[in-house]
Amino acid sequence: MDFAVSEKMQVIIAMMKEFVEKELIPLEPEFLIKEFRELLPELEEKRRIVKQMELWAPNHPKEYGGMGLDLIEHGLVSEVLGRSPLGHYVFGCQAPDAGNIEILHKYGTEAQKAQYLAPLVEGKIRSCFSMTEVDMPGSNPVMMDTTAIKDGEDYVINGQKWYSTGADGSAFAIVMAVTNPGEAPHLRASMIIVPTGTPGFNLVRNISVMGHTGSDYFSHAEILYQSCRVPQKNLLGPEGWGFVIAQERLGPGRIHHCMRWIGICQRSLELMCRRAAQRVIAMDGKTLATRQIIQAWVAESAAEIQAARLMTLHAAWKIENLGAKEARDDISLIKFYVADVLQKVIDRALQVHGGLGMTDDTIIAFFYRHERAARIYDGADEVHKMSVAKRIMRQEGGMR
Repeated sequence: MDFAVSEKMQVIIAMMKEFVEKELIPLEPEFLIKEFRELLPELEEKRRIVKQMELWAPNHPKEYGGMGLDLIEHGLVSEVLGRSPLGHYVFGCQAPDAGNIEILHKYGTEAQKAQYLAPLVEGKIRSCFSMTEVDMPGSNPVMMDTTAIKDGEDYVINGQKWYSTGADGSAFAIVMAVTNPGEAPHLRASMIIVPTGTPGFNLVRNISVMGHTGSDYFSHAEILYQSCRVPQKNLLGPEGWGFVIAQERLGPGRIHHCMRWIGICQRSLELMCRRAAQRVIAMDGKTLATRQIIQAWVAESAAEIQAARLMTLHAAWKIENLGAKEARDDISLIKFYVADVLQKVIDRALQVHGGLGMTDDTIIAFFYRHERAARIYDGADEVHKMSVAKRIMRQEGGMR
């Protein structure tokens, strides 16, 4: 693996980092106390500037107005944008739209691309991804109650979903539903595009997460599909391929997430160091930074962040060069390792800030609340550990 970063990418990263520092981080105090939709006019102006700078949609196809960066390049970008909760949204590469764009680009028909993909990349509309169910284990996605039954030229969808991120304000959902119940478990479900204005698409509520309900893009919805009728032409990819497509979507998506988490870690480390250097704790003027326990936390955090960064970039390189199947162990390893590093670094940063860390006077409490889910979504850490351990032991002859 070549660790050199091209001159072009160095310029792009520097421009993005400067924009995040000067334009987005100053908005965070408002972001922490206001509804997200209240910030939309100002965020749209920031998006307009990003487009003028030709930094819009870094990982999306050039033919649709994106920058067309590869997975490693976008990983480097994602770390920079992850420094602020507003970064990915303002640069047009936020989840779940990023993943939906990838699968629409690969599996969408020409009509679907014209109606949904083009405006999604342009940032004119948003989308959501409806897979997780209330009464089904998210760690086993082949278990699904939602059904899509053919009736004439339509599918009729019934089921209950939740944690559909950003459904509030979305133009359409990509829904996972069982279309072929008699097939093998991995070939039962399909992906279907459902415009959110369709009768029977019911956004029940935005779920309160750690006491925060959120709105618009920064929210997670519960959705009830009640005899929701859409034409069969809304099928995304071949029928029964829902699980296969989801796996293709999740591999690169975990690179995006892990590099975003590393950006959060780096920001938290910097805040920790700044606080330690400034916080006077003794009459002689000594600060927290003089204490060995704080120095150990800083050193450990720096080492863990660098290890996480290199692991993730190597996994991205492997996906790009060998394919997602060959990289599946690496993908599982970074998912639980980086999520764990994220929790530890944020926790240390909060502890160094003391009572201040518990408030919304810094971004750390936001990170602490909202990034705890990193160990749950995209596959619970425990499932990744068990899966990769079984594969390793089979390779080493320790399990049959």
